[in-house]
Order: sequence, then C-alpha cells, then structure tokens
Amino acid sequence: MNMASNCRLYLITPPNIELPAYSNALKEALDGGDVACLQIRLKQVEDDEIRKITESLQTILQRYDVAVIMNDRPDLAAELGCDGVHVGQEDTPYMEARSIVGEEKIVGVTCKKSRHLAIEAADDGADYVAFGGFFRSSTKQSAETERADPAILSWWSQTTNVPCVAIGGITVDNCKVLVEAGADMVCVVSGVWDYPTGPAAAVNDFNRIFAS
Repeated sequence: MNMASNCRLYLITPPNIELPAYSNALKEALDGGDVACLQIRLKQVEDDEIRKITESLQTILQRYDVAVIMNDRPDLAAELGCDGVHVGQEDTPYMEARSIVGEEKIVGVTCKKSRHLAIEAADDGADYVAFGGFFRSSTKQSAETERADPAILSWWSQTTNVPCVAIGGITVDNCKVLVEAGADMVCVVSGVWDYPTGPAAAVNDFNRIFAS
C-alpha cells in the first residue's frame, strides 16, 4: 500500500526576474497547490533591485501564507522582514547568519553531499539542511562526481528530526525517488517556471506525486 509523504514544495526564483510578469507567474504557481516557501535567489542583481522585487513578492506570498527565504543575504533578510535566509558553504557562515536574522527566523544550510557538514549545521541549530545536487541543473552546474545520492536523504531522516531539503535539477519526472528517500522538501526552479503547461500545472503535479 502506498503511503502519502509529508514532502512539500520549496520554490526558488529564476536567476533574473522582471515585474510584473514574474508576479503573475508566482500567483499562478501558488494557485496550483501547496507551496512551503519561496527562496529569492538573485545573485547578479543589485541590492536596490532585490529590495524592490522582494517587497513586491512579499505581498503576494503573505496572502498565500508562503514563507519568504532570502538567499545568502542575512542582512537583506533582516532588513526586509523575510521569514529566513538560506546560506551555502561559500556564503555567510551559519553562526553569523543566525546572529544577523535572530533566533526566531529560519536559517537553512546547503551541505551538498556531506554528512559531516549536515551534522555540524544541525548541531549548530540550522532549521533545515539541503542536500544536492541530485540531477543536472540549468541554474547551478556541478560535475557528475559532485552529485548526491538519494540514500543520504534516507540516512538523514533516520538520524535526526531536522528537516532535509533536496536540491538540483528536480522535476516532476524525477522527484519521486527523492520523496521516497525521505526528503521533507524539494527545491524547484525551472521544473516549475519552465513547465510546458505552466506553473500552476507544475505545482499541482508535484503535489499529486507527494500525495501518491
């Protein structure tokens, strides 16, 4: 008998955003079904533009009760009242990020395929750890040798109650193995925004798989 998972969808913005077109795509996606959070990841965008975009998207996300996570910039997360921040291994260290955003906010940490980094982040107090990439990604290139094995999700879910997030090239067609391995959330970029039948259909299809 199939048991429905508790996995949820963790959306990430495309690398470049144009308003109001993206606002409309976001509303369409959120109308498609359950979404846990949106990470605002704009690596090549000036701070003032990030502020403008974030403030515009926050209005929409609050209406749908979706958490707003800022990528790599705890300073902007704190300034703009985001729900949290996500940091990578080459970004702001966890403890520094925590000190900037405060104890009540979400701080997630990329751990790639390292069990050691994940245990360290969880021990420090991270609210979730992210493993990956699992598949070829259009937004973040990684060599085949750097790919994570879904088994790390199973190991993690049996080791601790700290949520784990799967990242890297995840689509409707390949997410099932990650869900079954124990991912609490799956991060998706092009798998939603470039979905052939639109963002709402993508979100609906992901949630259908989570529930199956």
